[in-house]
Amino acid sequence: MGNQTEATAAPTVAVGVCLLKGKKVLLGRRRCSLGYSTFSLPGGHLELGESFEECAARELKEETGLDIDKKRMEFLTATTNKLLLEGGKPWQYASVCMRAVMEHGDGEPQNVEPELCDGWDWYEWDNLPKPLFRPLYNAVRAGFNPFYA
Repeated sequence: MGNQTEATAAPTVAVGVCLLKGKKVLLGRRRCSLGYSTFSLPGGHLELGESFEECAARELKEETGLDIDKKRMEFLTATTNKLLLEGGKPWQYASVCMRAVMEHGDGEPQNVEPELCDGWDWYEWDNLPKPLFRPLYNAVRAGFNPFYA
């Protein structure tokens, strides 16, 4: 997740993917500076001209090697819209969350970007690992549940 410079001081939109497998959701432990060592959904930044669905599918493939069933993907919610300070400069970060299932229901995630993630695993929603990445933590605390949204 790159830092913004004054030349690109525009809001950043992140798309998180609640990839469901039975009663479990896929989470990985972050290695990047923002949220280091917290558990997070797969996802990343929306590229210019990209739909939320396209971003979710691209990011999931880039991070885990898994393919999403695009016909069964749904927009769940916008989880954050925050103005933050990083390095003394303000930047705005908005996050949305998509619900998805794998195109081929039995695939297992690969750690395609080990410099950004320690690995992926499936967790029961009622027994999530700790600590959670702040946007996910806040959403869970507010009652967000991808199985009932």
